[in-house]
Amino acid sequence: MTVWEMVAVVAAGLAAGGINAVVGSGTLVTFPVLLAVGLPPVTATVSNSMGLVPGNLTGALGYRRELTGQRRLLLSLFPASVLGALTGAFLLLHLPAAAFETVVPVLVALAVVLVAVQPLLQRWLRHRSSPTDRVGPGRTAALFGCAYATGTYGGYFAASQGVLQIGLFGLLLPHSLQQLNALKNVLTLGVNAVAAITYAVVATDRVDWVAAGLVAAGSLVGGFLGGRYGRRLPSWLLRSLIVAVGVVAIVVLVTR
Repeated sequence: MTVWEMVAVVAAGLAAGGINAVVGSGTLVTFPVLLAVGLPPVTATVSNSMGLVPGNLTGALGYRRELTGQRRLLLSLFPASVLGALTGAFLLLHLPAAAFETVVPVLVALAVVLVAVQPLLQRWLRHRSSPTDRVGPGRTAALFGCAYATGTYGGYFAASQGVLQIGLFGLLLPHSLQQLNALKNVLTLGVNAVAAITYAVVATDRVDWVAAGLVAAGSLVGGFLGGRYGRRLPSWLLRSLIVAVGVVAIVVLVTR
């Protein structure tokens, strides 16, 4: 890479780290840039996933206040996300990219719709549920399944993983959007970290370590800034950003 290409990758990592902390879909910034500087698609995906982990960490730390009271939920969902990440990493390394990417725009579109109508659906669910059983065994099982499914998606192709998580978890949890975002940040951190470790161990030849390091440097700062200031955004603005990024994600995924 030339110096300017390296600067572009760092800048993309900075933007992606901030976007991931606040919304998700930061990969839609870094992935095209990595392709533009000459990396093959699988190498770009692997290197990108590894580089975004520092930003996931700083973003999750920035939202630690919103994690209050969610420890038990996180402990139950984290293993499902880890299993999903391992599944997704396996798929990325063994299946043709087109086999999974065909479904990606549909999944992102579903997530955008879920995020947009989440307030209406949450009110409907609260009306049908008793206040003492808002997260019963049935919903816990559904949450586990959603964590595994989004973890698989994230381990394979991380773009809009956060949009999917917020959309699905928003249907099943009586949480505010900022609380959902905090939950998403921790689970995404787990997914990307497990996928990155898997790639480093079994697919070293597919990692561009320079690109991964440049993305990591940018995402570390971006995640800190996103976690610090993103949590101050009002719910309506955050929801609008999620929907907007999701729509852009669909366009990018369909046209690339």
